[in-house]
Amino acid sequence: MPLSEQEQRLLDEMERQLLHSDADVVGAPGSGRGLSYRRIVYGTVLVLLGLGGLVAGVALPMIVVGVIGFVVMLGGVVLAVTPNGRRQPSTGDDKSAKSTTRKSSPGFMDRMNERWDRRQDGQQ
Repeated sequence: MPLSEQEQRLLDEMERQLLHSDADVVGAPGSGRGLSYRRIVYGTVLVLLGLGGLVAGVALPMIVVGVIGFVVMLGGVVLAVTPNGRRQPSTGDDKSAKSTTRKSSPGFMDRMNERWDRRQDGQQ
């Protein structure tokens, strides 16, 4: 069943709003905490060393070596997936501009909720 013009426009507006909100989440200023290539490489090396220690601990009847290998592997994984601690500098102008525009105009979902409430009250 094809969509009516109004439904098609509403769907297009919802898609644009979703793309806009996704872009805000992905490129949020001040969120400059990303994964570092160097940390991933060091973490991978630690995981491989820990795996070697774990295998050596199992092959030889030395449980302590296996436990140490496991702890090194765990540390390597944590190192590889932990985001970088440095933050990128951000200007306060971007935040203030976004907050004023968002506060001045109601969002898409707010407008849809208002329309829904009016329909439920019998107003059209």
